[in-house]
This record gives sequence, C-alpha cells and structure tokens, in this order.
Amino acid sequence: MKATRAWQRRIKDILLMSGSRQRSRLKRPVWIIVLVTFVIIFLITAFLYPPTTSAACYIFSSRDCTLFNEPSIFTARELSDEETRSHVVFREILNTPPIQSKNPKIAFLFLTPGTLHFEPLWDKFFRGHEDRFSVYVHASREKPVHTSHYFIGRDIHRETVLKRKEGKKKKKLSKDGRVVWGKFSMVDIERRLLARSLLDPDNQQFVLLSDSCVPLHNFDYVYNYLMLTNVSFIDCFVDLGPHGTGRYSERMMPEVEKNAFRKGSQWFSMKRQHAIIVMADNLYYKKFKNYCKPHMDGRNCYSDEHYLPTFFNMIDPSGVANRSVTYVDWSEGKWHPKAFRAQDITFEFLKNLMFIEESIHFTSGPQRRGISGPCLWNSMKRPCYLFARKFYPETLHRLMIHFSNYTTI
Repeated sequence: MKATRAWQRRIKDILLMSGSRQRSRLKRPVWIIVLVTFVIIFLITAFLYPPTTSAACYIFSSRDCTLFNEPSIFTARELSDEETRSHVVFREILNTPPIQSKNPKIAFLFLTPGTLHFEPLWDKFFRGHEDRFSVYVHASREKPVHTSHYFIGRDIHRETVLKRKEGKKKKKLSKDGRVVWGKFSMVDIERRLLARSLLDPDNQQFVLLSDSCVPLHNFDYVYNYLMLTNVSFIDCFVDLGPHGTGRYSERMMPEVEKNAFRKGSQWFSMKRQHAIIVMADNLYYKKFKNYCKPHMDGRNCYSDEHYLPTFFNMIDPSGVANRSVTYVDWSEGKWHPKAFRAQDITFEFLKNLMFIEESIHFTSGPQRRGISGPCLWNSMKRPCYLFARKFYPETLHRLMIHFSNYTTI
C-alpha cells in the first residue's frame, strides 16, 4: 500500500510540474518565432510518430534503441509462402484488440512431476480472490494428490490418441505423456497448458510455474503487476557462449538466422495475444522441434530455453520485457540453479528477494559474466520478481510462518 501511494504521489507531482506556467511576452523578430514554432512541431511529430531508423531513434527517442538492431518479421529477403502466411496471422493477432472481459483472470499453469508440495502456501495466496484466477496442473510422472480445493479437478490428463489396427476397430491408447528435462516435450506441454487455459475467455494473463515455485507477494500485488501492463514477461538475452548461440544449427535457416537466436528461462508470464500467437505458430515450432534438441550436430540444444525467446525476439521484440518475473539463482555457475533449504528461509531472505530491482543474466563460456539491467514496469523502475524457485519441500513450514509478514510489507 505504501508503494502504491508513493507511485500515485509521483504521478501527481509529474502532472503538477508539467502544468503550464504564465510567462511574460517577449518581442522577437518574426523569423525567430517561425523557427521556434517549426522546431516545436518537428519535435512533437518525432514524439508522436516513433522513428523508424536506429540513427533517428538515438537522437529523438528515449526508448531502447537496440530494438532497431533486432530482427523483424519483415526482412529484406523474399519470404517463402509459409513464412508469409505465418507473418500475416501474427500481425493480425497483434493488431486485434484483446477480448474485453468483465472478469479478467490470471491463469496459473503448474508444470510438475507429481504432487505439488507447496499447495498449502498457494492456497493461502489464492484465498479470497476466487473470481480472479484459474489453476491448471500438468503432472508428467504420477497423478498428484491435492490438499487444496483450488487444485482439485484442475489436472490436465495425459493425452490420448486413436489408432486404427488392421482388421480391428479404432482403439483408444494412452501415450506415455511424460515430460523429460531437455527434451522438446517441455515445449509441447507448455503449449498444451496454454491451449487448455485459452478456452476460458476471461483468462488474460498466463503464468507458467514449477512445483518448486513460491509466491513472493500477495495476490493483489501480483494481479495488478500483470494486469496493468501491456507486455509479456518472457526472458530473452544474447549469450554468445557455447550454451547460447553455440547451440544454434544452420539447419534453421533461412527462417531463423543466427543473429536472431536467443536464450532465456522457460518460466514466463504471457498476455493473451501472445499466448494465441504461440498456438498459431507452426513454422518456427517445427524448426525448433527438428533442429534444437540434445545430440543435434554434435551439440545439445534445449528448446525450452530457446524457442520462445527467439520466437518473440523475431515476431514482437518490443512486446516482451526480456526478463522473467520468477527469481532463480544461477550465481553458482552449475548446470542447475541453487536450491534453497529450510535453514535458508528467513524473513530477511524473503524480503531481499521481494525488492530486487535488477535482473541478471549469466553468459556461458570461459569468460562467464553477468549482464544486469534495471527492471522496468511501464517505464518505471520496480521490483523484478513476483515468484521464486527452487525451494525444497522442507521449506514449506517456514514459508507458511513468514508468508503473512513478508507479503504485507
């Protein structure tokens, strides 16, 4: 509440400062008046109609001019018929106003191997906000045992297929349905969760979470953070090392060029328009399914770390924040991020995670380095993270103790 009042005061101050003030008239030659008028009109035009070249951007615009160096859906080369069809669909979706809902909700998409150990914590987080969220759970290994009524009946069951056998009737067979780390099945399940949740027209934001994720703020804060901005929080950065661009395969050409290849965390928050675009994509989906996988051309490519970052970098680079709202600690430089134990969970620890205002990406290779930048929300510096991972199940008791305290700061 304090933070909210501070933003309101800041906006009010800006409006007051920008108000017109009476100035005394000064006599000047007519040519000076004409020149000043021309300059003012020129600057207003440059502001209202964003520059379309990088040079003009750096002179007249305060936004991130590196976007002009990003690939565009319109390229100099001639597009194939399939590319043209895809880009027409993407552009139409982006230019179509989103569905206006009287009851906009956040869809929480849980990707878990089995039972969600933090259901009691999420129950506490959701309580009292039943009309502003929906829950979808995909368990890859075993059927979850739910302890919260918010999760009961929200499982997405394993896919079934119909197969015709010679001389026999069609028979329903269950696929394995398991999600394997590093395999393309991770992307398939993400798309499946999005597809199921898009069936509800009230779902306007879509958050992908793992079984080790916990909320860092109360529900109202998370809801306003996501609903009151028009970007998707999809992690995306350039890693020129062996675990970034080094995973790129030239077999993705010409649709996916090497300079467009990006890396990022799979844990996203996505607006409805972008979720629909992911459902509409078949061209880039097939490229990553066929050419970004383990043991491909002597390298290991993991599509869940590259497909969405690269896809949105190409299709709508200005529509994503290039960061995730889910905190994870990669500072140890290992294959997996740092996992937190019960002894790590203190009020101060959780408070520090809540107020991190800079995101950091670590590049791969011998000269591993961290690339940091401020977290902006509607052009204002704000805390980066709404959720955090990876927490061991043993941390639940301490998280429950501290939840009411650290989420009301």
